[in-house]
Amino acid sequence: MVLEGSPEAVNSQSLDLRRSCPKGSRVFPSAGEGSLLNKEAVKYGELIVLGYNGSLASGDKGRRRSRIALFKRPKANGVKPDVIHHISTPLVSKALSNKGQHSISYTLSRSHSVIVEYTHDCDTDMFQIGRSTENMIDFVVTDTAPGGSCASEGQSAQSTISRYACRIICERSPPYTARIYAAGFDSSRNIFLGERAAKWRTPDGLMDGLTTNGVLVMHPIGGFSEDSAPGIWREISVCGNVYALRDSRSAQQRGKLVQTESNVLQDGSLIDLCGATLLWRTTAGLLLTPTLKQLEALRQETNAARPQCPVGFNTLAFPSLAQRGVVDKQQPWVYVNCGHVHGYHNWGFRKEKGGLERECPMCRRAGPYVPLWLGCEAGLYLDAGRPTHAFCPCGHVCSQKTVQYWAQIPLPHGTHAFHAACPFCGTWLTGERGFVRLIFQGPMD
Repeated sequence: MVLEGSPEAVNSQSLDLRRSCPKGSRVFPSAGEGSLLNKEAVKYGELIVLGYNGSLASGDKGRRRSRIALFKRPKANGVKPDVIHHISTPLVSKALSNKGQHSISYTLSRSHSVIVEYTHDCDTDMFQIGRSTENMIDFVVTDTAPGGSCASEGQSAQSTISRYACRIICERSPPYTARIYAAGFDSSRNIFLGERAAKWRTPDGLMDGLTTNGVLVMHPIGGFSEDSAPGIWREISVCGNVYALRDSRSAQQRGKLVQTESNVLQDGSLIDLCGATLLWRTTAGLLLTPTLKQLEALRQETNAARPQCPVGFNTLAFPSLAQRGVVDKQQPWVYVNCGHVHGYHNWGFRKEKGGLERECPMCRRAGPYVPLWLGCEAGLYLDAGRPTHAFCPCGHVCSQKTVQYWAQIPLPHGTHAFHAACPFCGTWLTGERGFVRLIFQGPMD
């Protein structure tokens, strides 16, 4: 870095932002060390990627998974702004040669750059999220496609998710507040905002900026509950400030500063990385959600009622939670436009609809006819209610409160579009409400 006493520092302007920290503190590596697996450690919360229903299609492996818990690290690895340097742009690479120093570089022009040095913060832990598989990334995230699939290795180069998308800073002391910031530090512990990136001076003389495709956050009004309502999607800056959305995802002109909101994550906050959307669940919030054992008990209770196909009179049964993607012969199917549940049959096609719709034999309404699947990702549930409703048109089943909540949440898509989607598979919702009440034949009604 450009430090006092070096030739470069003579012609540079520096601003000291440091605060005192107990001696003996040092930066702990931000790689996914064993602390993330320490069940006795304090848990800050969990991140769940929407669209995978419990696990990646290829299976959860290491840092590449559909869900990760953030635990208190054995030693703090957080960082905070320390000193600002104004230097000549050609000297930036030399100034950033110290790989032991975290820094953010803002290129203002070909002749002028601003470098903000960061120093170790003994009071926080830092977790980084992005597409890169390098060790400094704690949670590797790839693009999510509707249906719960992710980009293959060959497609990763075309991803719209940044290699170093964002970072979450958690306070190590109660109430363990978690804050989100755009961009993550690379292998050299640097963040670069080039000449074309959106960046600006703040009123207090500091610097701030946005990443290419942005990091969007939505805090639900009322928390993650049946009484909550969708919040407004905002963009988070590199320094954690909150802004209104840009005209398009990668526009150079930033939105208006929203001073009444913050980057503090709350239970149910959604984080969109332009290709994948993550749900933040607090430890307290997760205590109110059902466990996998409870979901399995609900499945068994549903099957114990022995629902029947109203036409074939054969008994229907939801397959085990572990059996996903393979249709069972007893699996229930539904006409999504009316909600009547049947067993599988190979008739009732509507020729005028190109064979894509079928006519329900109970009410004669035509529409998609799909198998029903239980939602397996417990962290997406609002309660442990009976699986009485299904998302349309995918057929994922969960409680009434859960479908009502997610059907009202607009999720970012593309550069400026928003659509409600099934949280279990990512399929866009259709129909007037986006879900349907299931009508079973038998004592379940």
